[in-house]
Amino acid sequence: MQRALGAKNKPRFIDGSLEIPTLQDLNRSRWEMCNHLIHSWLINYVSDQIASTIVFHDNAIDVWRDLHERFSKTDRIRITTLRTSINTLKQGSKYVHDYFMELKALWEELNSHRPILMCACVHQCRCAAMQLVRNYRLEDQIIQFLTGLNDSFSVVKTQVLLMDPLPTLNKVYSLVIQEESSHRSLPVLDDSPSLINAAHRSDHKGKGFAQNSGSKNSNRVCTFCHLTGHTVEFCYQKHAHPTFNKGKNSVNASHNDGNSPSVSNGATEGGSSSTPSPMIS
Repeated sequence: MQRALGAKNKPRFIDGSLEIPTLQDLNRSRWEMCNHLIHSWLINYVSDQIASTIVFHDNAIDVWRDLHERFSKTDRIRITTLRTSINTLKQGSKYVHDYFMELKALWEELNSHRPILMCACVHQCRCAAMQLVRNYRLEDQIIQFLTGLNDSFSVVKTQVLLMDPLPTLNKVYSLVIQEESSHRSLPVLDDSPSLINAAHRSDHKGKGFAQNSGSKNSNRVCTFCHLTGHTVEFCYQKHAHPTFNKGKNSVNASHNDGNSPSVSNGATEGGSSSTPSPMIS
C-alpha cells in the first residue's frame, strides 16, 4: 500500500508530514479531494470485516494510524517459526530453483518483521556500521543457502566460500544452477542397457568362436580314412605324425604296424635285384 501511495505522490497524507489545512485555506478543497481518494483506497485494500471498522473515520491519516496500531505489532511467535524453518530447510529432492525460491520467500518475510534500519540522526554516522551489518546478513543468507544444498554440490560450495570477496547471492545462485545443469548432462553409466549388452557379447565371443570352429571342422571328411574332422592333407594314417608329438605318434605307429601290410623286396624281370622299399606306416 505504501508503494501505491508513493507512486501517486501521496505518502504525506498518511505519515503526518502534511498538515491539515484550515477551512479558510484556499487549498482546503484540493486536500479534501485527495483525502477522500486515499480513504477509499484504504477501505478497498483491506477485507470487508476490517473495512467495516474504519469506514467512519473522517481523515485518511486516522485510518492509517488505526490500522498501524492493530497490525504492526511484532509477532515474535511468527519470527521464531520463520527462523526455525530457515535453519532446517534443505534441498532434498527439490530442484535448486525451487529450493532457492522457498528459502528466499522465508528471508523476505523475516526481513519484513526485522528490517535493517538506516541511521535517522540529523548528523548521520560516517563509520558505515549499518552497511557492515547489512553485508553480514547477506553473507549469512549465502552460507545458509549453500549449507542446505545436497552433497553433490560440495565442490561448488567450497569454491564459493573460498572466494574473497564473497560474491552476491544472485551470483552464487547462478553458479549453483550451472553446476546442476552439468550434473544433468552427464550420462548414467550404472544401468545402461547398451553397456550391459556389450559386456554380454564380449563374454560369449570366445564360446561362439569355438562353436563355430567345431562346426566347420565337423563338415570335413578325409578321402583316405573316411573319418570326419580333417582332410586327406592332414591325415595321420597316411602321413607321418609331427615330430613335436613323438610319444603319441609312437603308439599310433605301433598300432598301425600291426594292421598295415609290409612290402617285401622283389626281383625285377631282368633278374637284377631292386632297392628295398620303405615300410608305409
